[in-house]
Amino acid sequence: MKKKLYLIPVFCLICLAAGAQSRDFTQGKWVEVYNSILRELNRSYVDSLPSGRVQRAGIDAMLDALDPYTVYVPQEEQEDFQMMLNSTYGGIGAIIFKPDVNGNVIINEPYANCPAAKASLQCGDEIEAIDGVSTHGLTSAESSEKMRGKPGTKVVFSVKKLRAGDGWKAGDVIQVPVMRERIVLPSIEYAGMLNGDDGYIMLSKFTDGVGQGIRDAYNSLKAQGMKRLVLDLRGNGGGIMGEAVNIVSLFVPKGSLVVSSKGRAQDSEVQYKTTSDPVDTEIPILVLVDSGSASASEIVSGALQDYDRATIVGTRTYGKGLVQSIRPLPYDGQLKVTTSKYYTPSGRCVQAIDYSHRNEDGSVGHIPDSLTHSFTTAHGRTVRDGGGITPDFEVKAKRYSRLTYSLVMNGIVEEYALQYVKAHPSIPPLDDFHFDDYEGFIAFAKDKEFDYRSSARAMFDEMRKALEQDGLTEALSDELSALEKSLDMDKEKFLRLKEEEIIPFIEEEIVVRYYFQEAGIKVRLRYDTQLQQALLQPAITY
Repeated sequence: MKKKLYLIPVFCLICLAAGAQSRDFTQGKWVEVYNSILRELNRSYVDSLPSGRVQRAGIDAMLDALDPYTVYVPQEEQEDFQMMLNSTYGGIGAIIFKPDVNGNVIINEPYANCPAAKASLQCGDEIEAIDGVSTHGLTSAESSEKMRGKPGTKVVFSVKKLRAGDGWKAGDVIQVPVMRERIVLPSIEYAGMLNGDDGYIMLSKFTDGVGQGIRDAYNSLKAQGMKRLVLDLRGNGGGIMGEAVNIVSLFVPKGSLVVSSKGRAQDSEVQYKTTSDPVDTEIPILVLVDSGSASASEIVSGALQDYDRATIVGTRTYGKGLVQSIRPLPYDGQLKVTTSKYYTPSGRCVQAIDYSHRNEDGSVGHIPDSLTHSFTTAHGRTVRDGGGITPDFEVKAKRYSRLTYSLVMNGIVEEYALQYVKAHPSIPPLDDFHFDDYEGFIAFAKDKEFDYRSSARAMFDEMRKALEQDGLTEALSDELSALEKSLDMDKEKFLRLKEEEIIPFIEEEIVVRYYFQEAGIKVRLRYDTQLQQALLQPAITY
């Protein structure tokens, strides 16, 4: 019997070695097959083989078979990749608008304290040439690419000025040299007091150093009399995990577990704990989340919920509990690869059970309780896994009509704002400004081409197509005509009907062109019904 027992570990080692050899053989087999196919295509394919495009497509298809977040980034896409990771790029700091490929580039939104604004480029100024190259014939993307470049390099614009200034008249074309800088788009888009008691921080992404930024914003708000903190993570798709840990560490005791990650290897579990003293472990915190709150946003909201340290309000979060790491590849490429899943302090995995049951925006769909597991918070409340963080209080965002979405997505509101700026050299201070020319907007919008159908009319058109495929339109002709007539609405009438929900978007687009992006956020908060309802929810206290 003892001899047989001694054989068991040896047998296990043999099996492990065989398994490793099998994996190595399988990988080697497919590499050989892949290379053989490429050689044969290069030798025999009827047309000239676009090798680079074919091989890139093969890499992308291979990674697509894994998960949506494991991607290959070649050297030529590094700038865009860094922009995605850190919200930085080399350029002049302005959003441009180019309605016509044969027209000029229009300065749409210069960023505060950035090179474009420092060089007195204003909304409505038209760029006719970039470093001597005419913008006529260039696409918006091509124009933007010419504006970007290494920080410290100079770009010269031929600019047709909208208004008179120091040494020029309105309509003059002048040469404007601009020194490019490293443009850092703010992760903390706004921090301020909502009222006498509630401090508010809007965090749009988790980039390097943002934890210290939240600490500084908190201290500033506290000095202004803040008695409750509102941390807005709506639409925040995540970022650097370490910064999520840094933010949680501000509000829980030192040494607290924030998140743990587990990969394929049995010894791969890593625990991330707070390593610094908190700034405040008692102030009430309200965290706003929605279906766009993902990854690091879910780490923060999940940890604060597990410790009963914050009240989570809004709608269920995205459901991305995967950790990506950056691996270097030959020829300066990079592989962003999923290496582990993360778990909140109570043990919940935020990752959705699968990738197939998702909503249109990619967030996790309905997961029945029978497929989830229950966990308990620090004070014994029940929370569940299965996908995303479920808020303590569900408060849905305002729903807008299809017309309003169409006006915004088709740039109608944006175009009108540019026209408004040309006609108004100035506007009242932000707190006093309210848009009062809706008739002017109607006159502008009704002549523009955009899809102004209601949701009901759009569904009717889809139904009609289905009936045509089934050969039923003739049999239902009278009924369809009556329903179509009832759903038809004149564009101008529909615009008047939706005045109340369209005006906030117009106001936001206008104010950013006079007072920069922070002013637009203040206008947005002015009409934010979800935030207003969230402020009424009771705090979780023990």
